[in-house]
Amino acid sequence: MSSQEFTTESLPPQQQFQAWRSWFDPVYDTLPHAPPNSGFAARSAIWQFAGGALARVNAPGLRATRTRALIRRTPVDPWIVTIGSGAVTSLSSRRGEISVPAGTPFIVSLGCEFASERGSDSRMQLYLSRDAFPDLAPALDALNGAPLDGSLGILLAEYLVWLERALPRLSPAERAGLASAVGAMVSACAAPTAERMAAAERHLDLGRMERLRKVVRRNLRSPALTPALLCREAGMSRSQLYRLLESEGGAAHYIRRRRLEESYALLSDPSEQRPVAAIAEELCFADASGFSRAFRHEFGISPSEARIAARSGHAAPKPARAAPGGAEDRIDRWLRAL
Repeated sequence: MSSQEFTTESLPPQQQFQAWRSWFDPVYDTLPHAPPNSGFAARSAIWQFAGGALARVNAPGLRATRTRALIRRTPVDPWIVTIGSGAVTSLSSRRGEISVPAGTPFIVSLGCEFASERGSDSRMQLYLSRDAFPDLAPALDALNGAPLDGSLGILLAEYLVWLERALPRLSPAERAGLASAVGAMVSACAAPTAERMAAAERHLDLGRMERLRKVVRRNLRSPALTPALLCREAGMSRSQLYRLLESEGGAAHYIRRRRLEESYALLSDPSEQRPVAAIAEELCFADASGFSRAFRHEFGISPSEARIAARSGHAAPKPARAAPGGAEDRIDRWLRAL
């Protein structure tokens, strides 16, 4: 699976937007909200798989336009499923003008004219080739320029968040089946039928697990974090919860493991100076000795040993980044390869 990261952060502020614009040329016309010379620190990471790609884009506010001239100049026409993390998107297409809330997927095709505008945001974009996913054409063309709201839109958004985290560690066999899995999930959410829902059930569960992970993370330090709270905040039944977490040893075991992982992260932070007992109390362990036993059982070392090892260790090397500049640093190269 090929991937590339593009960033303007290392450039002088007055050069940043031009570099960003060159990356998206000739697919979009882009216009920043702030003056172009005032700085535009942005980042785009793309993972490509057979027939598609998943991108994470972090950028300041801007307007992006796909015009008829650009369609003629760069005749690529994949569908794009976009999900903003924090900003509302104003979308203008042949369907009219709509405002799409953060967290709600919306669908456009690069074969059609549209314009989107939003504030500073982190966005996820799933690119799907028409040639690779012909069975999706009726459903996605019907939704072109529209949001995919409701519970199925939420599930799709959560599935893509899971997919972003999973992509770097997929096995070769899992990568080979990725296009089929993504297609089944998108089809089930965009045009649900009983048959499609059954085919995508496993992938729907991945979206539900992502929702559970967020609820646990949000309530990790609360003693009120119980299976009942998980069901309530994740919007699922107790039987669904236990089915999803059966392989984790159940809901209580899953919560405890997440708390232990958080304690490991805190003990590995050189700036964290609190006693082990204080960290254990913050993460809702009843006493320090019980916490130490659980920690050693999970990680094979004591909390104090984890802290000592972290303080004597070395920082992990940063991943290499693509340097701006050159014809190879343009998104159309990726789109033509889908």
